[in-house]
Formats: sequence, structure tokens, C-alpha cells
Amino acid sequence: MKVALIGASGQAGSRLLAELSRRGHAVTAIARAPSRIATLPGVTARAGDVADQGALVGLLAGHDAVISAVHFSGSDPRALVEAVRAAGVPRYLVVGGAGSLEIAPGVRLVDTPEFPAAYKAEALAGAAFLDVLRGEREIDWTFLSPSAHFFPGERTGRFRLGGDSLLTQEGGSSISFEDFAVAMVDELERPEHSRKRFTVGY
Repeated sequence: MKVALIGASGQAGSRLLAELSRRGHAVTAIARAPSRIATLPGVTARAGDVADQGALVGLLAGHDAVISAVHFSGSDPRALVEAVRAAGVPRYLVVGGAGSLEIAPGVRLVDTPEFPAAYKAEALAGAAFLDVLRGEREIDWTFLSPSAHFFPGERTGRFRLGGDSLLTQEGGSSISFEDFAVAMVDELERPEHSRKRFTVGY
């Protein structure tokens, strides 16, 4: 599959890039500093900025799917969705956040007193991004939220999937960047969450 990956040099993006390459996909890896993108089989590094919608359309055109792994507070969801639409790409997968997941019916993690203030703006921007996607009727989108603790770790391939509720286990709520990438590329290859948000955790 031909995949455009926006934010390919970041924590989640670099793991997604490795997983896509490992599975034999042809990837256009997009980052503001392409020199920071890992050199891997099937990967073409390109310079791109989410703030430059016109240039982004050109970078995305001709792909089967787009995956974005960008900070929500530094991007405009409507501009990204419009770039995917204008490029004629049918599928859009988004690295989501945990803050919009529910811990009880109607109660989001981001709205709890314990939620770290330092991450609140990013979490609220992620929730707003999800709201924009939920109003989208043309593109086949998927929003994958990690668990609360999202960290560099191992690729085990062993995890659970859920819907709109935070997944927890004894010791908390967690998923490695590496296993998150496995779940995302699984969804790319075998779509089961069309126009939905889902989550992954141990």
C-alpha cells in the first residue's frame, strides 16, 4: 500500500514508520526536518509542514491512505482533513490522544481533577480534532487513542482494543509506541473501525 505519514520523525510517527516499512508498505515520510526521518526500506523522506496546506496536498496526492502523527495544538484539524480530501486520498488515520476517552459514561479523562495541567491544552485540542472527524462524511477516517501512559517500549504484539472508554489494568493504563504502531497498521491493512474512534492498551 502507498501510505503518506505526516509527522514521521516524532515519537509515535517514527514507530509507525518502522512498522509500515517492516510490513512492506511504500511510505512517503513527511516532516519539517526530513533529515530526522529514519532511513528504512520503502521509505521516501519529504519535507512538509502542516501549516502549508497547498504543499501538503501535493505531497499526499496519489496515496492509498494518510496517517497523521502530529501535535493537535500545533495543527488545524479542518485544514488537515481538507488537505486529505483535496488530494483525493480515501482513507485518513489519526494518532489520537487519551484525554477524550471516557472513564465513566459522559466523563472524559481530560475533565477529571487528576488530569495533568501540562497536557490539558493538547488533550482538549485532540478532543476537538475528533469532533471534526465525527462530522466528516466523505473521507473514511479512523482515530486511534492510546492509553493514558504512552511510552517508548517494546513491540510485543499483545494488547487489547476498546472503543470510547479508557482501557485500564492493574497498575494503570498504558501502551508502548511500538505496540500502538502495530495496532494502527493492523487497522490500515484490515479496517474494522471505519469512521470511528478506538483505543489500544495492555
